[in-house]
Amino acid sequence: MDAVTLSELRKPRAYPAVSVLMPTHRSVPDNRQDPIRLRNLLAEVRRRLHDDARVAPDAADQVVRGLERAADEVDLRHASDGLVLFAAPDGEHHAFTIGQPVDERVVVDTGFATRDLVAAYTRSPRYWLLSLSDQRTRLWDGQGEDLAQCIGGGFPITPEPIDEAGSGRQARRAAQGGDGERQRQHMRDAAAAVDRVLARDRRPLIVAGVTRHQAFFDEVAGPHITVAGRVDGSFEGAAAGALAEAARPALAAYEDLREVAVLAELEAARSFQRYAGGLCEVTPLAETGRGEHLVVERGYYAPAVKSRGELVPVDGMPGVLKGADVVDDAVDDVIETVLEYGGEVTFVSDGFLVDHGRIALVTRY
Repeated sequence: MDAVTLSELRKPRAYPAVSVLMPTHRSVPDNRQDPIRLRNLLAEVRRRLHDDARVAPDAADQVVRGLERAADEVDLRHASDGLVLFAAPDGEHHAFTIGQPVDERVVVDTGFATRDLVAAYTRSPRYWLLSLSDQRTRLWDGQGEDLAQCIGGGFPITPEPIDEAGSGRQARRAAQGGDGERQRQHMRDAAAAVDRVLARDRRPLIVAGVTRHQAFFDEVAGPHITVAGRVDGSFEGAAAGALAEAARPALAAYEDLREVAVLAELEAARSFQRYAGGLCEVTPLAETGRGEHLVVERGYYAPAVKSRGELVPVDGMPGVLKGADVVDDAVDDVIETVLEYGGEVTFVSDGFLVDHGRIALVTRY
């Protein structure tokens, strides 16, 4: 899942757009109950749709079939902490596993229940890792501790073969010259493919490779490509775990610099009276579309109760409180609202915003 996909999922759909959310288990014996719970939830969907006078029988059947197809795309034997299924009457269906628990529920509405996806996406640090080599350049999708190779969009990239016609010293010189141009073209192809990826989903880019390859890449990279960190060495054929471990120091250094820059931005915004700090100040500004850049501590969750139109945070983790006036996690609600209005969200280390109430907002005006 990328930023563009998440944005598309948050758009309105025709009724009934159905969302099924279910906590899952990573290991036996607990995960043996997951298929049974999923069947029960799909049965609840079928019952609710067929009892809903607004839903035509063929539309109900189509949505249920869509959810069943989405469920078939997930191997519950190797699940994460949460399962999210979506289906709409036009045959659209989606399946996601996320690394955080969700409340078990079925939502029938004019849009998908994306809140848990937004929370999982925004709270996990994401980056791209480009592994350069003579034989094959690979792009990796990094999220938290996980790194997965990207297949498609031009990746992996292999260079054109060298024309080895001829023999002797002249042929060797031609081959050497051709090899240099071949490497440059290989890096041009890599830079163009990375440019397209960043246009769709801009994240920090870590570049791994020997000095020669990195120099070639820097030479041809366009103005829209900014390297957030580098890993020196040859990683041809390296496994995801080895690459993730090698990239860790570069990512940590980038995060440190980014947090310092964010703190400076907040102080500047305060001086220009475009600043709000603390959940109670930030929430109303976000709800009126004034949020330009939201900064949140990564571990900050805040259940809340609405009282006389105002939000009152309550100690505890999401899901502790129940009731019509309860907001399960007001922080995630603010995050989603800022994103809906086209704002930016940045997460920082816990304790970094101690002087800002753990959450701060740079406003548009």
